[in-house]
Amino acid sequence: MQRRKLGRIDHRSSIVTLGAAGLGRQDLPQAVVDTAVQQALAAGVNHLDIAPTYGNAMEHMAPWMPRLLDEGWFIGAKTRGRTREEAWDNIRSCQQRLGVETFHLFQLHSVVDFDDLDQVTQPGGALEALVEMRDQGLTRYIGITGHGPLAPAVQLEALNRFDFDTVMFPLAAAIYLNPDYRRDAQALLAACRERNVGVQTIKMLARGGWGDGPQELSCWYDPHREQPQIDQALWWVLSQPVHTAPSTGETTLLPRIFSAANRFRPLTPAQQSAALATQHPPRPEPRLAIPAVA
Repeated sequence: MQRRKLGRIDHRSSIVTLGAAGLGRQDLPQAVVDTAVQQALAAGVNHLDIAPTYGNAMEHMAPWMPRLLDEGWFIGAKTRGRTREEAWDNIRSCQQRLGVETFHLFQLHSVVDFDDLDQVTQPGGALEALVEMRDQGLTRYIGITGHGPLAPAVQLEALNRFDFDTVMFPLAAAIYLNPDYRRDAQALLAACRERNVGVQTIKMLARGGWGDGPQELSCWYDPHREQPQIDQALWWVLSQPVHTAPSTGETTLLPRIFSAANRFRPLTPAQQSAALATQHPPRPEPRLAIPAVA
């Protein structure tokens, strides 16, 4: 699998990260998690994205940590704490549950709006804990993640307040149907390129929402499912100025995602435009800024 240097970070990440959000369900057997990790290893993945709020993902991944660290994997974890004390509680929980002392990257998690950003960056906010963590050698790098329609705008402002090493925000062709989100995302990507910030993008396969219909898969949004659509969706994302994209929360899609990543070829501008033109969300998903399209 192709690897890209994660901005200023001294690591070349696989273009798809193993996202642990789908590995934490309490009813998910350890054998399913083991298969997912084995598939990731076989595909050439070398980057794990995990958080204490992902159910039992840390307990499921703990047995794999010695091997992953031995094989040079990059470990990115997160805190949804908003105060310094809450963040330190999350940090200690991650250490204990995952069975590791140090992390490569620790991130402010799910900073969804400007009120959230104010909370984590004010005196006594969670950012102070991450800076202390870095000063103590418990993480090398500090990042920020976010979801929702305001994510790119919030993260652009975050970069003005602190020199984050990475950002993480939703990016999918269907989301670019929203002109406001597209404008903000392009501004954030330009700033990241200028400042050499690592870019991680989530929701790579999002095509819409579930609406009032049945939720057929474990993702809270409606993802592309078939290989040709997965290829196009992932290749479009990876043709943007990004570094890595965490996999979706549906484990049955992992083989198709890894296959698409291993066959990745950059899309030309014309092909990118064609990919956008094929996006027809079955239902809108306001939480990802995916609009209704006639």
